[in-house]
Amino acid sequence: MKSILIVEDDITYGIMLKTWLTKKGFQIHSASNVARAQKVIETEAIDLILSDLRLPDQDGIGILRWQIKHGRMIPLIIMTGYADIQSAVQAMKLGACDYVPKPINPDELLKKIDEALKKGDMMSGAPVPGQKQATSGTPSTVSTDFLEGESDAAKQLYNYVRLVAPTTMSVLITGASGTGKEYVAHRIHQLSKRGQHPFVAIDCGAIPKELAASEFFGHVKGAFTGALTDKTGAFVEANGGTIFLDEIGNLSYEIQIQLLRALQERKIRPIGSNKEIQVDVRLISATNEDLEQQIGKGTFREDLYHRINEFTLHMPLLKERKEDILLFANFFLDKANQEMDKHLIGFDAQACKVMEMYHWPGNLRQMKNVIRRATLLATGNLITVNDLADLQYASAAPSAGISLRNEETEKRHIIEALRQTGNNKSRAAQLLGIDRKTLYNKLKLYNIGESL
Repeated sequence: MKSILIVEDDITYGIMLKTWLTKKGFQIHSASNVARAQKVIETEAIDLILSDLRLPDQDGIGILRWQIKHGRMIPLIIMTGYADIQSAVQAMKLGACDYVPKPINPDELLKKIDEALKKGDMMSGAPVPGQKQATSGTPSTVSTDFLEGESDAAKQLYNYVRLVAPTTMSVLITGASGTGKEYVAHRIHQLSKRGQHPFVAIDCGAIPKELAASEFFGHVKGAFTGALTDKTGAFVEANGGTIFLDEIGNLSYEIQIQLLRALQERKIRPIGSNKEIQVDVRLISATNEDLEQQIGKGTFREDLYHRINEFTLHMPLLKERKEDILLFANFFLDKANQEMDKHLIGFDAQACKVMEMYHWPGNLRQMKNVIRRATLLATGNLITVNDLADLQYASAAPSAGISLRNEETEKRHIIEALRQTGNNKSRAAQLLGIDRKTLYNKLKLYNIGESL
């Protein structure tokens, strides 16, 4: 029988948890503060600790620090209210294997307890101070490269991802720029039966019209001016795996016809070759445009639309995922720390408030850039509101678009947005939270086209 220590100063809540977990077959010990919890750990064989974050003598993180000091590594799950998620993330950096928000969902808690106990043997022995435990209970972390999130919108999205991944269905991912469409495509590939085969991504918006066929299907030497060697196309590179076509709505009508034929016949012919090559690829596409509207205008083929859209996933905006904002902020901070060899441990309370209030028009891509810049600027252990000064000002007047403090700052932000988007004015306007007409007026006002 597995033994769980519940550390909870709310006696009524603690009794409720003890009664429920006892019925589930666990042996339960209880403590109302960190000092008593330490005595129980020293005298009893504890397999898992379930601790409230806020306790009378210390916070639950104190148990982690004490374990590290005494060479122990009992799996610990933190219980916390939403307002303390920032602290819960810090607990995980110290070694907590998971956290559960209050009020607790019994089924979710039981699942996380089972996952933590399965990892218990891996966590035994001398701990590494400050190392996050690589457990399946980490909040929706699917790889070291991205975070899924804990919001209802994120959970629904990734439930769909896990449902469609093992199938052979073509998937169309829709949503605004910067919401993580390519990650979702990659995750579908990883969870599919093709996961050990290539994943090839192509940005259709970045391919010159005259080179698109060569990018997709390849060419032989001498097929056209500049074809100095043979080229393997993306379909052959992805054979057996998955091909991801980002911003598929940017393809020319002629290429759409060739793409549809390749998907239907599962054969391609490199430019200049008289030999067809059999290919077996799964197609995942993405767009931030309304393809049905483009069909109505005659710029996107309806038959291709139905071929690529056997299953649709829609990416939520970051502002629709309030519960995930601080989780992603800490995730990007970890990445920035590694990149810049810095050792920031988090954000102060006011910085957290500003990030939660901000509307994030550029979504996750914008947040990543903001956190990288703040990490570079920060001089203490925490990122402060001063390091996020632009967000602070924008949050005060979210309806005012980019809402900047003066013309020079506004001009600088526009130039930066154009740089980040490769001078794509539509995407730059979206990143700034304004419409294209407003952006064009600003470009004219500041003569920005002449200064780039």
